[in-house]
Amino acid sequence: MARVNLAGRPTEAIPALEKVQTWFPNANIDAAYILGVCYIQTKDYPKARGAFAKMFSVSPDSAASYLFTARMLLRQDFGPVAEEYAQKAASLDPQMPLVHYLLGELDLYHSKIPEAIAELQRELALNPGYAPAYYKLADAYSRVQKFDDAEKLLQRSIWLDATSTGPYILMGKVLQKKGESELAVRALQRALAMDPNNPVTHHLLGQAYRDMGRNEDAARELSAAGQLEDRQNAKP
Repeated sequence: MARVNLAGRPTEAIPALEKVQTWFPNANIDAAYILGVCYIQTKDYPKARGAFAKMFSVSPDSAASYLFTARMLLRQDFGPVAEEYAQKAASLDPQMPLVHYLLGELDLYHSKIPEAIAELQRELALNPGYAPAYYKLADAYSRVQKFDDAEKLLQRSIWLDATSTGPYILMGKVLQKKGESELAVRALQRALAMDPNNPVTHHLLGQAYRDMGRNEDAARELSAAGQLEDRQNAKP
């Protein structure tokens, strides 16, 4: 998740950023965002909510304000508070798009699969054209081995948005679990064409090739996965 580097001194940054806001209240969105992040890092969540509400031109007490702040809290790894704020947004406006999606994401992260499924189904009832919700719901179903349901949902996600690698990678994994290695390879090759530097894709593709008896191809992909993982781990 994205972080803003404040050199470990958010408290010192706040007064200067607050002055910028009084001088140029509508001029610097970046400063407003960093101010909101500083408030998060000093655990002044109401002020953070006020800063993000101002950024998005909504009331600080609105469901939208709580949702925006919940998303920012999650980006800064403040998961428990993000869940609290997302729940508050849902209580203020249970029909608002993306509230139940965020709650579903949080449940999925904590492996609360029945709860994640329920929240993501609520999101799709409100927001049926949102491709990521189908993807996340498919992820939940795959974790309880409902692979046929997961495959259908992934296909819908891809129909709505064919630009994301995540559904293709999960599709490859689901098809492999179903014993459909050739179809899994096609999905994974599509993901690889979109992002050739993802070690997960290479690893899954290597497994699929191995199950098909294509040992040379399997060795190549598994080696590529290992090299990419080493390269990523070596980064500071």
